[in-house]
Amino acid sequence: MALLNILKYPDPFLAVKAARVETVDDGIKTLIADMTETMYHARGIGLAATQVNVAKMVVVLDVPDEEIPPLEGEVKETGYKRGKNLIALINPEILVAEGSIKFEEGCLSLPGETAEVERATHVKARAINQKGQDVEFEAAGLFAIAVQHEIDHLNGILFIDRLSRLKREFIKRRLKKAHEAAVRAL
Repeated sequence: MALLNILKYPDPFLAVKAARVETVDDGIKTLIADMTETMYHARGIGLAATQVNVAKMVVVLDVPDEEIPPLEGEVKETGYKRGKNLIALINPEILVAEGSIKFEEGCLSLPGETAEVERATHVKARAINQKGQDVEFEAAGLFAIAVQHEIDHLNGILFIDRLSRLKREFIKRRLKKAHEAAVRAL
């Protein structure tokens, strides 16, 4: 496994639309393993292949369980277990999106930036898993938000593209200034 470089805004590759994967071969499995290691190293809960300069429809997700209060007398296990909810999705697509929620999102490609984004609260989706099998699944809460966020990446869409023009331009200016300062520091 290898750590991959996560592209940062304003890298133009982040706007590239990914191509469908035709075969789940060893190259795709290696990409998934490398993306997983990279996501964990960056302390993320999701990563799309386009964020690591690969124009293929592949995402990895490891979303913590929703916070559910324990029943009376029940001892709730605390702490997030890395890998417990790890999934890889190949050629993911949303079939049904229902409800609406605003949620504060961040992104490994836009470090330090967050904004409230409106997403569906519940989605039904299909994809191919790492074994090459077709799967359909339903997602709600944070898992649904993360699925939508990562599929957006595969379509060349960043979460800031879903904001009002004013908010989006404000964040873009701030990110460009930070990028220019980092380049000058080299």
